Amino acid sequence: MNNSMISAMVSMNSMQQKLDVIADNIANANTTGYKSKDAVFEDVLNRVQQHHKDFKLSGRVTPPGYNIGFGMKLSTVEQNMEQGVLKETGNPLDLGIEGRGMFAVRSGENIAYTREGGFHVSPDPENEGRVQLVNNQGYFVLDQNNEPISLPQGAAIAVDAGGQIWIETPAGRVQGQVLKIAELDRPEGLVQMDGNLFMLRGGLTEDEVFGPAGQNLSQVRSGFLEQSNVDLSDQMMKMMEVQRAYQLSARALSSSDTMMNLANTMRG
Repeated sequence: MNNSMISAMVSMNSMQQKLDVIADNIANANTTGYKSKDAVFEDVLNRVQQHHKDFKLSGRVTPPGYNIGFGMKLSTVEQNMEQGVLKETGNPLDLGIEGRGMFAVRSGENIAYTREGGFHVSPDPENEGRVQLVNNQGYFVLDQNNEPISLPQGAAIAVDAGGQIWIETPAGRVQGQVLKIAELDRPEGLVQMDGNLFMLRGGLTEDEVFGPAGQNLSQVRSGFLEQSNVDLSDQMMKMMEVQRAYQLSARALSSSDTMMNLANTMRG
């Protein structure tokens, strides 16, 4: 297999990976709180091949040698954590965040983070007469102490800009728990999981990825949901560019295969 075939094959594989990322963005263009992704590439095994000594002529300005590459590979997938548009719903349990904060939910034994604030209540199996705040996957929404949010069944609630939950009772308003809003400092420290959730990258702690607790840099908007930050027109443009690059690599692979067949025929 010659260099041109290797380069074309590696590039086609990388283009397919980028198409998968773009397809994921387009599929989640209407997903609440979804953050778009972008594929980042790097060259593979570039080196300089020296010309034959006969090319070293007097008066030559350019140095002898030419670059040989073997295509490119996907190095990382970056998350675009820019703010999405907040859409009003009127439901007090629909919560949107203005800023870099993220809600915390209990996923099994782990804590996951999300910008999707379409919450609802579910009966508490251990405490009759109370309910717990959960997300669309049924994971418990956590407070500042990493405990599930517990509410009286049937009570009207309100959430202020700081994440403080207020419960309406016959005696008046009383304070409930405070939502945990983790202020994101290092987006690269998170790994995207299924269900529009993020988890800490292996080996990192919450303090290394999020800012100190209690900063209150972000504000909670009750009755609003953050829309996806995917720009469909931009994603369609990228898809067209990748498809053309894929076609070019496919033609290069086909041309290289034709040249090898001709060379083998001549040897015969």
